[in-house]
Amino acid sequence: MADGVTAELFNKVSDIPADQWDVLNARGNPFVSHAFLSALEQSGSVGPGTGWSPAPVLIRDADGVPAAAVPAYLKTHSQGEYVFDHHWADALERAGGQYYPKLQIAAPFSPVPGPRLLLRDPALALPILRAAEAVVDQNGLSSAHATFVEEGELEQFRAAGWLTRVGTQFHWQNRDYADFEGFLAALSSRKRKAIRKERAGAQDAVRIEQISGADITPEHWDAFWVFYQDTGARKWGRPYLTRAFFDIIGSSMRDSIVLFLAFDNDRPIAGALNFIGPDCLYGRYWGCTRDVPFLHFELCYYQAIDYAIAHGLARVEAGAQGEHKLARGYEAVPTYSAHYISNEGFRRAVADFLERETQAMEREIEFLGEMAPFKKG
Repeated sequence: MADGVTAELFNKVSDIPADQWDVLNARGNPFVSHAFLSALEQSGSVGPGTGWSPAPVLIRDADGVPAAAVPAYLKTHSQGEYVFDHHWADALERAGGQYYPKLQIAAPFSPVPGPRLLLRDPALALPILRAAEAVVDQNGLSSAHATFVEEGELEQFRAAGWLTRVGTQFHWQNRDYADFEGFLAALSSRKRKAIRKERAGAQDAVRIEQISGADITPEHWDAFWVFYQDTGARKWGRPYLTRAFFDIIGSSMRDSIVLFLAFDNDRPIAGALNFIGPDCLYGRYWGCTRDVPFLHFELCYYQAIDYAIAHGLARVEAGAQGEHKLARGYEAVPTYSAHYISNEGFRRAVADFLERETQAMEREIEFLGEMAPFKKG
């Protein structure tokens, strides 16, 4: 550890004063904010019985002032991460090793690229990563994994000797469009017609509202919880988040949230929850109680584009996976993760795998880029 710098391992983010944590989240990313991470803890979405045990690491300077932090968790499984390492776990355990627990540096349940090193000074990147490595080595863990690392942090991880991995998502980019029609004008004629048809089909079937801030009521959260449970049960077997989580963020993060709700008369039948960042709208959770053609696309993609244009946001990130987003104006972009593996033999095997996987992913992203629906030339 650097001279005069000390590292601490905490049991919860909520044990750290909010102002001390958030001053390190300088760009205001909502998913590593004290409010979001402590809401996960307070609601029981992470903690005992979940396989996500909070273990944030904090560095203080010589004056005892927090200077760097990472949101970290001891994990006993690989669920809720969206960067799949189950085959790594299987390989190590077949070789007689133990993959779990591992250290996960992440915003839980949130496949959202963003800062994973919260730094007052970039020079503290190496000390905070060495502190994370010490948690792994001193506790006999197999590895540490930082998922959905923003691209600007990659060199800091690489400089520390961490392996890096490439994935892909689909993001919508705002090219200074005046309105939705301006965006459509940039697409090929066939794609414009298809999107107009989808929007008309959904909007003719339901009434849609954008609800944000103090206008979101407990009744809205009750409805959204039903939608979220339906999606969670189908995708993961059980929802990751508890009902209390939505009540907490509805109070502590209300100005960072917008709900898109679809109504049949006065009855909500579907909804999409979005978080608002300084320059991005993040689509996170969606669900419905009745299947309406094209409603998923309308609530999760087109309403988000409308909102981003109206509020001058640079992009929309609509979550993990989904090549169907390409046809709706979302573009393939790389995502990144970084990995510290303590066992040298296992590290070599993973490094060899990542070299081959990265080449394949780069080819796939290039191919997906050629499939974008925008006018050619």
